[in-house]
Amino acid sequence: MPSAEESHGVNKVVDNIGKLSPDLLTEACQHILTYLQGHTRGVDSAEISDRFQRAGVRLEHEALQSMIQFLLLTFRSAGKNNLSADDLVSRLEESNNKWPKASLQVMHRLWGEHGASVHTQQEIHTMLSISQLVDMQWKLGMAVSSDTCRSLNSPYVSLLLKIVEPSGQISHRSFEMTIPQFQNFHKQFKEMAAVMETV
Repeated sequence: MPSAEESHGVNKVVDNIGKLSPDLLTEACQHILTYLQGHTRGVDSAEISDRFQRAGVRLEHEALQSMIQFLLLTFRSAGKNNLSADDLVSRLEESNNKWPKASLQVMHRLWGEHGASVHTQQEIHTMLSISQLVDMQWKLGMAVSSDTCRSLNSPYVSLLLKIVEPSGQISHRSFEMTIPQFQNFHKQFKEMAAVMETV
């Protein structure tokens, strides 16, 4: 049974979902379902926020993030459990009795259209369960102090990787390499790219 704090959080999310027109809720859900079906690399909350604002719906950043996270978890869980559209709506109604009928109809329709595809993608995702590299930036620098460099004032390469975790969250990883390490890294990337082109 959810705690009072969790119930309050769900109530706020359901209230905010109730402020959306069926068309606006459909658009937001389609962003999430497109990601869960493996067609995009992540859920772009800024794009959803812009669409809401153009439609005159004002939500605080935290409220929007909570709504997206709730819908993401709801659809992901429904996909993992292979729920039918009727089962999904029943569970939503059981979890909170404040769901607007129009919102439940949107959820039912969209899950009926996309649920099987999300379920298939979730099974594949579970088997693979790896992160995806979506961006890599690098810069050349000069070491002023280091634990690994023998001499100071030697060049190094700083890498910043943008990664989408299996959960869908985007994280950043950074590390530094000496020039020979970077050259070896570059060589391995070229070899991987050549192999991938043959697949």
